[in-house]
Amino acid sequence: MEYKRAFLVLCLFCFVQITIQQKKQRHTAKQADVVVTLKMYEELKKEVQDLKHEINHLKEQQSLQSICLKGTKTFNKCFLSVSEPKNYHEASDDCIAQGGTLSTPEAKDENDFLNDYVRKSLGMSSETWIGINDMATEGSWVDMTGSRISFKNWETTTTFEPDGGKQENCAALSATADGKWFDKNCKAQLPFVCQFAIV
Repeated sequence: MEYKRAFLVLCLFCFVQITIQQKKQRHTAKQADVVVTLKMYEELKKEVQDLKHEINHLKEQQSLQSICLKGTKTFNKCFLSVSEPKNYHEASDDCIAQGGTLSTPEAKDENDFLNDYVRKSLGMSSETWIGINDMATEGSWVDMTGSRISFKNWETTTTFEPDGGKQENCAALSATADGKWFDKNCKAQLPFVCQFAIV
């Protein structure tokens, strides 16, 4: 009888142990399913984000191609003239809204090219905003990124530009003066040229 009782207790103990093990295995399997599901979710989420990024990049390229077709391109940039006169800040905002910035010549060849494009697209006597200003610090001319400019093409023969002091903090390219730059009051209304980097 003692053996039967001991055997029964042993069987009961084994049954409890097996039941506990099975529950642990099911719980572990569920956790693994949850981990796999979360991992799969994160992978899918990343793939969707990558696809969105790629689609946006393709849209930007398509938009840039249409801009380049409407305007002109050189020096790894597209240029698009806008004949509607705006003040400097409105012109800058307009270019940014299209995915570019106000044109900023970085060398003589580029300035000459931009001047020719302005003459052809906006007229021989046009003055256009360019992306150069000294609004932050008087006399410290910077581009649209806030970096000091290295190339300068100020009119210095007759007017000794920039000569406007604190009243004229924005730069304009003059087709009449063969692409020379003048400082102007930023509130003046001028046409402008946007530039877009070709990637």
